[in-house]
Amino acid sequence: MDLLNAFVALSNFVLVPAIAYGSQLALGALGVTLIYGILRFSNFAHGDTMAFGTMVVVLVTWLFQSWGISLGPLPTALLALPFGIAGCAALVLLTDRTVYRFYRAQKAKPVILVIVSMGVMFIMNALVRIILGTNEQNFADGERFIIGAREFKKLTGLNEGLAIKTTQGITVITAVIVVALLFWFLNRTRTGKSMRAYSDNEDLALLSGIDPERVVVITWVIVAALATVAGTLYGLDKSYKPFTYFLLLLPIFASAIVGGLGNPLGAIAGGFVIAFSEVTVTYAWKKVLGYLMPESLEPDGLVQLMSTDYKFAVSFAILLVVLLFKPTGLFKGKSV
Repeated sequence: MDLLNAFVALSNFVLVPAIAYGSQLALGALGVTLIYGILRFSNFAHGDTMAFGTMVVVLVTWLFQSWGISLGPLPTALLALPFGIAGCAALVLLTDRTVYRFYRAQKAKPVILVIVSMGVMFIMNALVRIILGTNEQNFADGERFIIGAREFKKLTGLNEGLAIKTTQGITVITAVIVVALLFWFLNRTRTGKSMRAYSDNEDLALLSGIDPERVVVITWVIVAALATVAGTLYGLDKSYKPFTYFLLLLPIFASAIVGGLGNPLGAIAGGFVIAFSEVTVTYAWKKVLGYLMPESLEPDGLVQLMSTDYKFAVSFAILLVVLLFKPTGLFKGKSV
């Protein structure tokens, strides 16, 4: 019985949150890795691209809520998601046309594009703050839990209750669908294959008649969709605050680099590695160890390796280790 209670406690505070967080990071890292693999630069504005797309979702959600439109037990934000993707796509395409296209035409070095993307990042960040403000915004509605802790205790008779939030279930299901669609698109469609060809060898792709501008536009639209979905799922699961998405840039980049920058499969694996590392290191293990260890050896303290305030330090440490010992990541990077 104690073993089951320990497993439920572990699931409640580590496994379920880490799977949901890992799904969100994986979707964010996929956007970063597509930009790197196809457009050949590290897009530091990706966190604020997520913030902008999610901001549009928040505004449309509030509009729908004021009209009395809802999805019942599910968040209304799911209805607003297509509008957020459209708004985010319009912004990134405008940014590409007015900023990045010039540097592509000049054959600028990747480091120049990185610096330019940092400038874009600050502009997007300011834009979101001006429109929506700096405070935390709540846009979640519908049923809060798929199963509550009290209900779980009644069903099982265990001391520990498992609570699974609706947003956590939606996050995992949505991530699976989005990833499956992306891999199908890249591997099965003519446009996806042309994007992969452009990524592998730009000159050969041009000789084959592939239109580079079309590849660029489609890449940005896919990135906008991934950023908006990832940002919305994170906002629903935790909270929406513009500055949070700026901070999310570190674990997202860490996920992409740990998995192998430019490799979509690596981005997904890296997202879960970072998520589980952050959650595991910052979790207080006292309750789980209390069930597993004899009463005489039960710990008095929290048994917490690091405060949750420093969870991003875990991402940074993993990132440094990977860059030092395996720069290509878990999977070989630089390919789509």
